[in-house]
Amino acid sequence: MCDKYHDLIAQSKVTTNDAEVSAAVEKILAEHLDENMNKEVYKLLFNTIDLTTLKGTDSPASVARFTERVNAFEEEYPELPNVAGICVYPNFAPVVRTVLDVSAVDVVCVSGAFPACQSFPEVKVAETALAVEGGADEIDIVLNLGNFLDDDYQEVCDEMIEQKHSCRDARMKVILETGALRTAENIRAASILAMNCGANFIKTSTGKEFPGASLEAAYVMCQCIKEHYEKTGEMVGFKAAGGVATTEDAVKYYTLVKEILGENWLNKDRLRLGASRLANHLLSDILEKEVKFF
Repeated sequence: MCDKYHDLIAQSKVTTNDAEVSAAVEKILAEHLDENMNKEVYKLLFNTIDLTTLKGTDSPASVARFTERVNAFEEEYPELPNVAGICVYPNFAPVVRTVLDVSAVDVVCVSGAFPACQSFPEVKVAETALAVEGGADEIDIVLNLGNFLDDDYQEVCDEMIEQKHSCRDARMKVILETGALRTAENIRAASILAMNCGANFIKTSTGKEFPGASLEAAYVMCQCIKEHYEKTGEMVGFKAAGGVATTEDAVKYYTLVKEILGENWLNKDRLRLGASRLANHLLSDILEKEVKFF
């Protein structure tokens, strides 16, 4: 097939050899993981967390309580950086915006018929617009896997571009659902499409139907981000989500980002971790005692 999107992907020099990717990940971690297992890195990583509640039992009251914990953290641990964002379903954006007292913490909403991305395009666009209207600073949408796997890149991109438009000034993260894409070739293609449709971040996973984040997917995504930056000057962020639960898990992703993309990506504007369990594990390792704050 020949169109501008397939041509764009064909120009990429990022490896699509899965064995090469696995070997590269192993080499980076063997050489650099240990040096990053320290409290300064843990503090930085805590500040990249999108603290997440995406349950069927979420309610205005439960989301308000969830948000109050972030407010309370600011008071109880003033010497530590807070989380980067609070991630909720789009109908709860007004709740978080109303309750949240910490200006440095973003309101993040999943949108676009998360997690399956199965609805009318008009519904996805409307949901995103309503989330932004309700106070969302960032929108996490899902790449249309069905159209992608059908090789209909035009439809995939048209949908992302429309949702980007409905984000207005809010940042857009595109979830690739790498556990469904599976191969380095697919992950490379999806990364390139998302970035060329205006993604401010590319994100691994929803953490729902398919396997979550993997280090191999992160490696390919970061290489694509690097190539995109060298080509366009645009610094696209990376977000790992889905199963990033322990301190060591988080540091592994940090290590890949540091070695592939460099120091300019080691901050909450370029690196995010979507998590519900990670915050307490990082806090416990920072404070050297078991902490169950969130």
